[in-house]
Amino acid sequence: MRVGTLNVGTMTGKARELADMMQRRKVDILCVQETRWKGSKARSLGAGFKLFYHGVDGKRNGVGVILKEEFVRNVVEVKRVSDRVMSLKLEIE
Repeated sequence: MRVGTLNVGTMTGKARELADMMQRRKVDILCVQETRWKGSKARSLGAGFKLFYHGVDGKRNGVGVILKEEFVRNVVEVKRVSDRVMSLKLEIE
């Protein structure tokens, strides 16, 4: 399992680019900062990846975790603490 972290600057218009990068580098889980998306949601990015994110203000901060689709069903808990801190608990066999 490969885990990474990346400061994306903004997620707007970068979803497909990140999914392609994760495929090329064989990353299973990617933690992203500075998403600058407002809300607490989960969204499919295509290419077999799903983003769980949280942001209070659409102009700054925001965090997220991108998972390979095979790990999405293993998500036990998502804690969105603030627009800078988020945790995701997975059950891996």
